Amino acid sequence: MKSLSDRATFDPAYHAYFETQLGLRPPQVTRNLTGLIVLILLLLGAGLYWIPWMQTASGMGRLIALDPTGRVQAVSAAVSGRIKTWYVQDGSRVRKGDPLVEIVDNDPLFLERLESELAATRSRLDAARMAMETAKLDVDRKQRLFDKGLSARRDLEAATIKYKELKATAAGVAADVAKAEVQRARQTRQLVVAPRDGVILRIAAGDTATFVKEGDELVTFAPDAGQRAVEFFVSGLDAALVQPGRHVRLMFEGWPAVQFSGWPSVAIGTFPGTVRFVDPAVSANGRFRVVVVEDLNTPWPSDRFLRLGGKARGWVVLNEVRLGYEVWRKLNNFPPEPTPGTGGGPT
Repeated sequence: MKSLSDRATFDPAYHAYFETQLGLRPPQVTRNLTGLIVLILLLLGAGLYWIPWMQTASGMGRLIALDPTGRVQAVSAAVSGRIKTWYVQDGSRVRKGDPLVEIVDNDPLFLERLESELAATRSRLDAARMAMETAKLDVDRKQRLFDKGLSARRDLEAATIKYKELKATAAGVAADVAKAEVQRARQTRQLVVAPRDGVILRIAAGDTATFVKEGDELVTFAPDAGQRAVEFFVSGLDAALVQPGRHVRLMFEGWPAVQFSGWPSVAIGTFPGTVRFVDPAVSANGRFRVVVVEDLNTPWPSDRFLRLGGKARGWVVLNEVRLGYEVWRKLNNFPPEPTPGTGGGPT
């Protein structure tokens, strides 16, 4: 006797009792959706295998002046004294050598006293040098007499000792003269001038009743930037592959741009740059600083749109790989593909 499973397999008449089951078929929408999913998976796999992807090392930073003297700086008081006159205000544009502020001493006759002290010290120096020259002549005379046997050695030694004492005294007075000249020179620099062309950002509050000490900040000054640069920070995972000469795409704050990390050639509103150097040591934020300079063939926007300290984002262009490899690398947190022959990986 055949079992139920044997009848279902070999007896066609058995299925006649299950007409409803034979009539059940997947809906057309389900079959179409299944085919579409399979097609998408096939296209996705092909895309991951064939589509090229440009690896980049990105980071956030800001616009700076490459020359340190072109960065925002403080103008300090060279001498202690009282503020007499301000020649500028916030936002004033100045040229190199333009007066900023004048400082006067509390004693109006202080400079004259310094001149008198310097003159007296110079007179002492002249007298000391004259005594030293006289002592030198006496030593020479005693030496000639001693050579002829007309003078005792003791007299020659005493003259030599006196000459050396007067020479030391003259050296000490000369040092006093130098100190007096330095003090007078510093005191005469009571007019503070602009070190370069630029703009006054902030002025320390003060008038004729304000006393400032030597080294106190008077003005915050922004020089006109010379060569501009962008500094941004990349992770230690990418820093080893960022080398001087690498091409960079930059997006500046306030400048409309659309950037595709994997396809920099189709980016809109970004600007090119070149890596100038990479810091060999990590910064305080745990990342490595990269300094990028302007590409002379495609200049950056003017100073009207780009101001020192403005934010910027940079993408250092590395190597071209397949999209599938890049996805796999990102999921595993691996570094970008090293350039052959750079020491970053196998050659």
